[in-house]
Amino acid sequence: MKKNVIIIGAAGRDFHNFNTYFRGNDLYNVVAFTAAQIPDIDGRKYPAALAGDLYPEGIPIYVEAELPKLIKDLKVDDCVFSYSDVPYNRVMGVSAIVNAAGANFILLGPKDTMVKSTKPVISVGAVRTGCGKSQTSRKVIEYLMAMGLKVVAVRHPMPYGDLVAQKVQRFAKIEDLKKHKCTVEEMEEYEPHVVRGDVIYAGVDYEAILRAAEKDPDGCDVILWDGGNNDFPFYVPDLSITVVDPHRPGHELLYYPGEVTLRLADVVVINKMDSASPEAIQTVRENVAKVNPKAIVIDAASPIKVDDISLIRGKRVLVVEDGPTLTHGEMKIGAGTVAAQKYGAAEMVDPRPFLVGKLAETFAIYPNIGTLLPAMGYGDQQLKDLEATINNTDCDSVVIGTPIDLNRIVNIKKPNTRVYYDLQEIGEPTLDEVLIDFVKKHKLA
Repeated sequence: MKKNVIIIGAAGRDFHNFNTYFRGNDLYNVVAFTAAQIPDIDGRKYPAALAGDLYPEGIPIYVEAELPKLIKDLKVDDCVFSYSDVPYNRVMGVSAIVNAAGANFILLGPKDTMVKSTKPVISVGAVRTGCGKSQTSRKVIEYLMAMGLKVVAVRHPMPYGDLVAQKVQRFAKIEDLKKHKCTVEEMEEYEPHVVRGDVIYAGVDYEAILRAAEKDPDGCDVILWDGGNNDFPFYVPDLSITVVDPHRPGHELLYYPGEVTLRLADVVVINKMDSASPEAIQTVRENVAKVNPKAIVIDAASPIKVDDISLIRGKRVLVVEDGPTLTHGEMKIGAGTVAAQKYGAAEMVDPRPFLVGKLAETFAIYPNIGTLLPAMGYGDQQLKDLEATINNTDCDSVVIGTPIDLNRIVNIKKPNTRVYYDLQEIGEPTLDEVLIDFVKKHKLA
């Protein structure tokens, strides 16, 4: 008898778990996905064109709140938890809901979900959203390119639109962001790569994506897995790098699957040491040593630079930060905040009295965001609401701490300036030293 399965997800790891473990598997019948974290992704279907021959009608996606009813109505045997950056008590709370409804609660691991590449793979992950994975990935690519190697990045999924059209996506120039109808959250990950001349892939079917990346028309010597949230890689890594954040000390042992990512790491980067307290740094350092004493530990900072400091000093500023970092990442500080504090802003203006539409919903779901504005843009309406909120806010200027040129997609009618940040290693060892050894080991030089 086939087992009926629900995959509990958020439009990312859930689809990958289905594709690698359940698609074409005669032992199971996936009757539904559930959706969380990301707005407006329930009520759709995982399409038949991606689901395979066993699912000619596709697979419906429901809101996670309906899980107990779905388990009973669909006679579900197993529920597979498949999304990331979730506190352990939340994971086990979902487990209790599932068990109480009569089903098994399952977590799939690397053995059944990682795809093997024909190229050497370096993975970059983190223990929480917003630790600095992307800047670490860019630094790794920079070092490898300086050695004359062709690096192709593959980003953790963010498929919020037409899933069939998003099966395999390649980004090599800014125009590709519009071509693929990217959300703000996608642009924040892809644009910093593209403007530096890097090629990055993403989409839905990560084995198909990997095979395309390996045969990229511009060449490929190394695959760089650029992780999302705090998930572990979709590909078998030959070198695993995990970033930890002393602004959230202790979280490296409290969130799923961040601790998995930490335990898998060959290299651990302690980031943001320039803006964290010594006590917090020591807590993180001790926790790394406790669960992964064999890892190489690299100390690092995230120094910032600002286009126009005069728009911060003495001004009442609205600080706009990366959306997911503030929402399920639960961060209270980002690059824009650091810039406002460092360069003497008179006040960080609270955007909450000026919120419009879906942004008001975001603050209702995540009430601890505080006086920062998350750059939410999962759809056209959210972008319009973001634009209206920024322009409605009573401030002197806007400090943009997101990784993209927000002016390109939002009409900001107030004086504004961008904040940039990159990874900077402190002392030794360095990523460069680690990568030189990697290149030698895989005979890439």
